Amino acid sequence: MSDFSALPGSPSPLNLLRQRRFLPLFITQFLGALNDNVIKNAMIVLLTFQANQWTTLSPGVLANLAAGIFILPFFLFSASAGQLADKYDKAWLTRWVKLFELMIVLIAGVGFLMQQLSVLLLALFLLGLHSTVFGPIKYAILPQHLAASELMGGNALIETGTFIAILSGTLLGGLLAGVEGSTVWISVVGGVIALGGYFAARGIPVAVPPAPTLRVSRHPFAETLRNLAYARQNRPAFGALLGISWFWLYGAIFLVQIPAYAKDILRGNERSVTLLLAAFIVGIGAGSFLCEWLTRQQRVRMRLLILVGGLGLSLFALDIYFASQTIGLGVTPLATGALLSATALLHQPAIFRVLADLTGLGICGGLFTVPLYTLLQQASEPTYRARMIAANNIVNALFMVLGALGAAAMLAAGVSIPALFALIALANVAAVSGLYWVLPKI
Repeated sequence: MSDFSALPGSPSPLNLLRQRRFLPLFITQFLGALNDNVIKNAMIVLLTFQANQWTTLSPGVLANLAAGIFILPFFLFSASAGQLADKYDKAWLTRWVKLFELMIVLIAGVGFLMQQLSVLLLALFLLGLHSTVFGPIKYAILPQHLAASELMGGNALIETGTFIAILSGTLLGGLLAGVEGSTVWISVVGGVIALGGYFAARGIPVAVPPAPTLRVSRHPFAETLRNLAYARQNRPAFGALLGISWFWLYGAIFLVQIPAYAKDILRGNERSVTLLLAAFIVGIGAGSFLCEWLTRQQRVRMRLLILVGGLGLSLFALDIYFASQTIGLGVTPLATGALLSATALLHQPAIFRVLADLTGLGICGGLFTVPLYTLLQQASEPTYRARMIAANNIVNALFMVLGALGAAAMLAAGVSIPALFALIALANVAAVSGLYWVLPKI
């Protein structure tokens, strides 16, 4: 069996949640992802429903502007973040990142209280920078604190925790934006979460820097090109990098369209969006742990899991397309023409097929990505691991932007949302097939 796989008889990954070498990191990354999404979603909801109080820009333009500003630091500073994580103790860096997060919350609080859009967008950019710096740390530190037999389980926990934090943060941000005195509550909750993340980070054990003599480049763009060129020389790691980035493109297209799909196809209201997202998040968690269990107990090759998970992404997406063709027959609109609540939607026969497909997408996503993250970590040289993770983050961001632009162009050309799902599913078959032959026989 390849060294890239979990060893048979390894303890359950849940045991890691009782150990200092993993639990503080898990809590830190969970609270960081939670806070990003609380503040970002609260900001978007406020700007959507109170845009005339803040700016003359339309809500649609604001939402896209916010998304672009948040992702911009990944292009600009990922290479530098990777260098810092290779040069310095990652536990020490994490504590400084969490202090930086507290400062961001204060800046966002000023923006909310003064209703200054420019200050809020600055805070959003800094949140993106916070995530940019922390990304290489959290994935590069795992191989330093976990045994090879534990790495798959650690990645499964990190992936599951991240998606749960994204969903929880999105819901909490929306709720806070709707309460009286929302601007104060958003700042208070964001501050409490950031403070919790800082104290959790203080418990992360020392991670000896693998390249302490590294000179940090003052030219991030040139370093970005060097990182990508270096990544291409490591075929297993570069294949994993491309596979992960493709998944983020694929997943982002689905997640961005879910609100419109819920409203226009299922005739559901805002709460129904949560129902669909929850099905996907549950699937991601189940798929991540299923992947770890299969490799630990059944000695299933990672390459096969990647293939099955990747093709499953297409299968369930295509079924959403076919299910959508009959939804008009299965969904009974309210007599008033109002949109259906999540509860009312659950009384419609067609919804269960869609929920099953979204859960299946999540399961296959877990099967697909957890082995790829493990391969990327273990195939990278220890002295260059954080920079390889940084290169992955750069390509992730690039793929997500290209996917968003492509999806927007197809929707503008008259392609329906279900048809968009079908087209990306067909493209995924080609992408996964190519990836299968690029990856080593692990």
